[in-house]
Amino acid sequence: MSHFSQIKTQIRNLESLQDALTDLGIDWKQGPREVRGYRGQTHAAEITIEQDNGYDVGFKWNGKEYELVADLQYWQQDLSVEGFLRQVTQRYAYNTVVKESTRAGFQVAEQQQNQDGSIRLVVQRWSA
Repeated sequence: MSHFSQIKTQIRNLESLQDALTDLGIDWKQGPREVRGYRGQTHAAEITIEQDNGYDVGFKWNGKEYELVADLQYWQQDLSVEGFLRQVTQRYAYNTVVKESTRAGFQVAEQQQNQDGSIRLVVQRWSA
């Protein structure tokens, strides 16, 4: 019986996910790689985050989005699973908005980190 949990996300762009993890200072490895779990079980993933306890956290493409894959019994991150996903999702959204805005010809004019943890972005585009 597998001990792995697969948690759905709204994350669909690998590059923005990688940027989000890097922004958060998380040491990740690009796959495909095996996420290590209970009793030597493994699960294939596109991104692997190794933990000091020998059990990994990963992100796996399910054909629609990247799911968080981990044996949650051995979770060893600074935040809870929910807190971790909340931070990753926020940085993912930030990176996606900035990339898509830049592609559309916009520039970030202002950026503000609010006390509640939200980020306020102002983008602008000059037309001739």
